[in-house]
Amino acid sequence: MNELTKSAELYERAKKVMPGGCSRNTILRKPHPVYAQKGEGCIVTDIEGVQRIDFANNVASLIHGHAYQPIVEGVQKQLANGTAFSIGTEIEVDYADQLVARNPSFEKLRFVNSGTEAVMSCLKAARAYSGRAKIAKVEGSYHGLYDYAEVSQTSKPANWGDANAPTSVPVSQGTPQSALDDVIVIPFNEPERAIAILDQHKDKIAGVLLDLLPHRIGVIPATEAFVKALRSWATSNGALLIFDEVITFRTEFSGAQYAYDVSPDLTALGKMIGGGFPVGALAGRAAVLDVMNPLNGPAPFPHYGTFSANPITLTAGSIAMEHFDNAAVVKLNTLADCTRAGIAEAIKIADVPACVTGRGSMFRIHLKEVAPTTYRNAFVGPHEQKCVSALLDHFFNNGLIMIETCSGLLSTPMTQSEIDHLCQVTLDGLRTIRSIL
Repeated sequence: MNELTKSAELYERAKKVMPGGCSRNTILRKPHPVYAQKGEGCIVTDIEGVQRIDFANNVASLIHGHAYQPIVEGVQKQLANGTAFSIGTEIEVDYADQLVARNPSFEKLRFVNSGTEAVMSCLKAARAYSGRAKIAKVEGSYHGLYDYAEVSQTSKPANWGDANAPTSVPVSQGTPQSALDDVIVIPFNEPERAIAILDQHKDKIAGVLLDLLPHRIGVIPATEAFVKALRSWATSNGALLIFDEVITFRTEFSGAQYAYDVSPDLTALGKMIGGGFPVGALAGRAAVLDVMNPLNGPAPFPHYGTFSANPITLTAGSIAMEHFDNAAVVKLNTLADCTRAGIAEAIKIADVPACVTGRGSMFRIHLKEVAPTTYRNAFVGPHEQKCVSALLDHFFNNGLIMIETCSGLLSTPMTQSEIDHLCQVTLDGLRTIRSIL
């Protein structure tokens, strides 16, 4: 019998103390997870000593890669002064100033502890502000673990219903029917259909939740027509327009919304703004965020959080965003343009039905000949998923870490050398799976 690898041995221990042997299902792979020992720049070394280029970046949270020295030094200094307090800290004010200055739609801001919390708080703020209960969201879009935000994020042909009236489909068993009833599902990038659905609930919708470059749908940009239609409808009907920029804030200095002639009422933030530590924030119109203000009597939306705005996270986040200035954004996005072009060339050479989508520092490989524009034509069926899994295994076995949707993100330590390797591995991988496509 072969001796177990360190990772296999560790996983056997993990299964005894954690359901599934993990605290997040995304680390699982067959026959067992691989465990990290060290990260440096864009390279992760596992406990077996194998090095891989990291195109996952802890699912978009590490804009400067691993162990970025300015962040390491800043956090070490703050650690010596304390990790969390029951009174305020100066860094909370400084960092709020810094983020508000990046985007004109950010009049005020509050910190929370995760992207899920940020989205949840946006929805609760919208309800408190409008006095309404219902939320509208896009079919297939991921917005974290809140019951209302996760509705229909994994809907399938068997349950997603008619395109003109998508079904509210639960993700977690036991989701209350009341939650499903209070979520109105609209199709992505289909403004006429979306508005027709919204019109049926115009007096009851508190907010419309939208990711401008939804990862789970396919890293497909929202069209200008779709975004403007939702903005106009929300304004006309007393609802708030909420952008989920937890992932997409990395795509431009001011976030993905910079590419649109539209201003939201609220924006949910997270991931990279924590500099590698857990973080979330909601930013937007002062009048809306005032529902959290306790200075004028009981707040319509009382808000607390033991670790919200802790100085470790905010120190790391402030340094990360200071170093992700306009020049850094342009440099990274230019490299990402080369990445998507290189992948497209690999697809052409391999002569397979595939395409690449994305914007800013994000990309996704689809095993479809034509780039999808909606959730339903981006949907990955069983056979395609088998092919995607084979391609992901090829990436991993050839020194690359990708997100399980066959998506990737760039970080500032990356150079053309890492991109060239990605494109070559992509070409080899597409040739390898061509027979099963």
